[in-house]
Order: sequence, then C-alpha cells, then structure tokens
Amino acid sequence: MLMSRRFYGLLVAKLGTLSFLLLCSRPVMATAEGVMTAGAQDHAWWFWPLVLLVVTFVMGIFAVLGGVGGGVLFVPIISGFFPFHLDFVRGTGLLVALSGALAAGPGLLKMNLASLRLAIPVALIASACAIVGAIIGLALPTHIVQTALGATILGICVLMLTAKKSEFPDVQEADRLSSALRIYGVYQEKSTGNVVDWKVHRTPLGLCLFILIGVMAGMFGLGAGWANVPVLNLLMGAPLKISVATSKFLLSITDTSAAWIYINNGCVIPMMVVPSLVGIMLGSFIGVRLLAVTKPTVIRWIVIGMLGFAGTKALLKGLGI
Repeated sequence: MLMSRRFYGLLVAKLGTLSFLLLCSRPVMATAEGVMTAGAQDHAWWFWPLVLLVVTFVMGIFAVLGGVGGGVLFVPIISGFFPFHLDFVRGTGLLVALSGALAAGPGLLKMNLASLRLAIPVALIASACAIVGAIIGLALPTHIVQTALGATILGICVLMLTAKKSEFPDVQEADRLSSALRIYGVYQEKSTGNVVDWKVHRTPLGLCLFILIGVMAGMFGLGAGWANVPVLNLLMGAPLKISVATSKFLLSITDTSAAWIYINNGCVIPMMVVPSLVGIMLGSFIGVRLLAVTKPTVIRWIVIGMLGFAGTKALLKGLGI
C-alpha cells in the first residue's frame, strides 16, 4: 500500500510539473488558421478535441497490444487524417510519448530493469541531438518534414517486419569503452529464477547510431523506442528486458529535451494535448487488460498495417498527391 501511494504521488507530481510547464510556456500566438486548415473551422471548437479523444483512446489500446509507443502511432495518424498543422502534432506527440515514459520509469528503475549505467551516456547523446532535430524540424518547410515523416514511418514498418529479438544475446567480452564507462549489470529473470549477468559490446557504433535516433525523435516528434530497442538489444547485446526498460526510461529524457523547443515556439496547445493524453492513458488501461487474452501476432500485423497506411498517407500528403 505504501509503495502504491508513493508511486501515484510521484506520478501526480510529474503530471503536475508537465501542466505547469504548459501553463508557463510562451503564449501561443497562432490563430485558428495557423493551427488547423480553413475547412476544419466550420465545426464547433469542441468537435476536433472530442474526435481526438476517441481516436487516441483506440490508439492507446493498440499501442499496448502492439508493443509500440503512443508517439509512433500518434504523429503519422493525426498528421495524415486530422486538419492540425504538423508542428502542433509533433509537439503533442512528444508529450504523449513523454507521459508514458514518466509513468513507467520509476517502476522500471525499482525493478532493476532500467539500467542507469546504460542509459546515461546514451541519453546524453540522444537528448542533445533531439534538441538539434527539433530545431531543424521547425525550420524546414512543412511539406519536406511531412514527406520525410512518411518515409520514416514506412521504414519503421519494414524494421518491425524484419527485426529479430534476442532475449539473452551472447556477448563474449565487453569492449573497452563499455568497460571504461562500467556499463554492465545483474538482474534476476523472474520467469526462470536465474540471475543474469550482462554486459555490452560494439558501444562506439551504438552511441553513433543514437545521434541519428535523437535527431529523428526531435524532428518528427516520435518516441524513439522503435529504434532504441534494436540498437541496445541486437547491436550492443543488452538483454531484451534490459533494452526495453532502458529504452522506456530514455524517452523521459530524450523527449523532454525536444519538447522544450516545441513549447518555447508555441507549438503545444491544451486543445490538443489534454484530450490526447487522456485518451492514450485510458486506452492503455484497457489495452493492458486485453493483452492477456489477445494473440500478439494478430495485433502486431494490425499495428504494422496501421503504420503502413498512415505512413503512405503522410508521404503522399507531403508530396502534394
């Protein structure tokens, strides 16, 4: 009971901090014409937030069942099928991914699954590059970013189709850099009761890839879990559970850095953020309950289909087709 109260107290404090940042950010100077296309203004002010709430609720269910972050589904679907400007969609997408990471981070650290030794050097690189990516994304013309977003989402579909997972990668010897940074750890695998002693290799190449991952996360407003896990697990050799948990913790650092840029430029508005966060969180609660009775393979193909359709729509929209 005490642990539960502390957890919810920490979660409320973090969500309160997020609300404080939104209220204290530079006032949004954009008019309705800047946020939405002209045709969308024919509806009442509450129409699109209500539709956004419903869509993100469904999105939250599939995000849990498909094992992907809400930001990966949010940005391509909302930018492709809703009349919101891409800058506002990307700013909201970062906060959607950030809220999930903040909720999961403390528990993952307490269970000794998220590794600070692995996360800190990666987060330093990825968060700095996410700031650069956000600045680049806001400076580029919208159609170029939209086209690049569509191509990236289609690339994610290919990655999900082809990427393999290794629960316990075979790392014969740690490299010099990981040894110098002391990136190693021990955790107990509850499913088997075994104690797993893990280490990583190919650290320089992995850190270089996180430069690209950070830029893409900031530029497109995506949670980068889809890229974090394969690099940590398949390339660097961290166990799958350590990779997934550390990736989730990383999002709370990387997305915070990029979100500041969007907040400072007035690209975060309550009309989009509030229904999106509420919808994703409520959908996630339902998704967790359905996870036990749903076949993961079926949901995986549904998520890939949704991303492929949304990525194609974003690509065609960016190309003006």
